[in-house]
Amino acid sequence: MLDVLKSFGVIVLELTVLFVVISLVIHVLQGYIPYEQLEKRFTGKNKIWASLAALLFAFITPFCSCSTIPIMVNMLKNKIPFSIVMVFLFSSPVLDPTILTVMGVVMGWKVTFLYTVITAVSSIMIGFTLNRFGFEKYVKNVSMTGFNQSRTSVNWKSALTETWNLMKTVYPYLVVGAAIGAIIHGLVPTEFIVKWFGHDAWWLIPVAAVIGIPLYIRLSSMIPISQILIMKGMALGPVMAMLISSAGASLPEVVLMKSIFKKQLIVAFILSVVSMSTVSGIIFYLL
Repeated sequence: MLDVLKSFGVIVLELTVLFVVISLVIHVLQGYIPYEQLEKRFTGKNKIWASLAALLFAFITPFCSCSTIPIMVNMLKNKIPFSIVMVFLFSSPVLDPTILTVMGVVMGWKVTFLYTVITAVSSIMIGFTLNRFGFEKYVKNVSMTGFNQSRTSVNWKSALTETWNLMKTVYPYLVVGAAIGAIIHGLVPTEFIVKWFGHDAWWLIPVAAVIGIPLYIRLSSMIPISQILIMKGMALGPVMAMLISSAGASLPEVVLMKSIFKKQLIVAFILSVVSMSTVSGIIFYLL
């Protein structure tokens, strides 16, 4: 038990320092981003540039899944193409700059780079595929009030406020992830992990992707858990598949979608997240 508490303390301390410093810097930098010009790209004729703009918008505006939905509704109301909105929807919860930086420090920059590229490309492909098969017709005619997309200038004082607000939302998940990671590190035998999850069986990847959907473990929680699982000998493919699926389709997000999507699009969303997670895990498995 002492080993578990020690491991928990070390993980929490490391993640807290990383999260606060990185979040402060990112919130200050956001004050220099030309959002208006970026949003104009969404409706441009060049779909490649529009997709990249959607990815960048998802990256520099870290939202939880519950905040992504009203942003997406606002984009639809502003007549932004369905395919571009879908690119934002799939990429927003998995491309958080603060969490990606923490991931780079904790799990390595090579893993983080591959993760970023794979999830970005997958989001674009899924967005345009759903548009190609006419899933836009499954969007309900809804409006959402009370959301203000206006932005004010950012300085260190406002960055501290934003960091504190983000900490209140995300930090509990970091602590939960650290606690689970510490328990796995201290109490779960390495031999058990290696025996059941350490081999290169391809079928573990889709299983991990499916398991990740109902878990509702945010990306901030999965990073310390993933680090410990990999240290214990679990194969990287299943770890990344579970990480992406748990972050990409949270239960609160799916519940919110019921108010704006018909069931056909919700099912397509969940299946797309599982597919993206599985393909990503297989790529890590092959590499």
